[in-house]
Amino acid sequence: MSKKQSAPVQQPRQYERFHWAQRVAHALLLVSFTTLGLTGLPQKYPATGWAGAMIKFFGGIETTRFIHHVAAGILMLLTIYHILDIGYKLFVRHDRMSMLPALQDLKDGIQAFLYNLGFGKRRPQMGRYTFEEKMEYWALVWGTVIMGISGFMMWNPLATVRLLPGEIIPAAKAAHGGEALLAVLAIIVWHMYGVHLRRFNKSMWTGKMSEEEMLHEHPLELADIKVGLAERRVEPGLLRRRRAIYYPVAGILAAAMLLGVYGFVNGEKTAITTVPPIASAVPIYVPQTPTPIPTSLPTPEITLTWDGGIGALFQAKCGTCHNETTKLGQLSFASYADALLGGKDGAMILPGDASGSPLIQKQQAGGHGGQFSAEELEMAGRWIAAGAPEK
Repeated sequence: MSKKQSAPVQQPRQYERFHWAQRVAHALLLVSFTTLGLTGLPQKYPATGWAGAMIKFFGGIETTRFIHHVAAGILMLLTIYHILDIGYKLFVRHDRMSMLPALQDLKDGIQAFLYNLGFGKRRPQMGRYTFEEKMEYWALVWGTVIMGISGFMMWNPLATVRLLPGEIIPAAKAAHGGEALLAVLAIIVWHMYGVHLRRFNKSMWTGKMSEEEMLHEHPLELADIKVGLAERRVEPGLLRRRRAIYYPVAGILAAAMLLGVYGFVNGEKTAITTVPPIASAVPIYVPQTPTPIPTSLPTPEITLTWDGGIGALFQAKCGTCHNETTKLGQLSFASYADALLGGKDGAMILPGDASGSPLIQKQQAGGHGGQFSAEELEMAGRWIAAGAPEK
């Protein structure tokens, strides 16, 4: 009896989804983004313990900054490549702009939301890119623009403030750090769940998807593939003519963008280099000569007469309240006669009797509105003791 031969197991059909160049670009983007996050967030929160440990792990703050700048340079080069790649697909191959958002994406999002809550009967049928993938892509584009502009302002502050006010530099720092935190959280929460946890999508590494995966994630694209509408074929002659036009233009654009990146990176040397403290007993700053005490203005010489300066002293100290206009307590020091006349409480100056004069007694008690200094009080007392002469 002959044994029946078992039929070979048929492998599921695979569909190419991403070219090798796209996969390499994605891997470089993954490395660049991760490095930027690991070296940038510790600089945003330097006072925390974990940030200090990470900076120490990278070899210090200067090395951390250098690694961050290298990763930023790789991201800029990837951006240039992506722009040129999009230009090639649109101009040379005339591919569909399937990553552009459309009204159907909004409808798909609403339908997916209702389906996940149990109110919808079926999942939305989507094409080459789902509405989630489009949202992630344009969030990456928006974040790269924000990070590039704010990064340029912090990397080249002198060139920035020639065109914009100086307040834009701390604003750029806040925007740079905030967008970085938002991007890291979006990758951890959204991308990790949608790509790795919900359904492990390996197509960005293998470049291919099985028919079952395509039917689940991109059924409309699978239908286009089966009927031959997914890829637009271009005649070889037309393809050569378009390439002959595009390559020189792309070369000029690439050179201009690379020069821009070079200027971005090497335009200014403005970062403060962190140096270790110098152990020294020498004070940082010691003036060669002690700071002199400000000298007071010289007091004009006063003779012991009313006209020789005593009258001016009384008018300066007492004239605000006791003058011809206000005459507080009916007392005025506007003239020699007014001073000796006194006020409603009688004479304030008793010529020849300094200690008995009410003016000297009030000044000695202190707290008077027109308080004499010790020198001025001593001079007024000698003047009264000398008979309070006028001239």
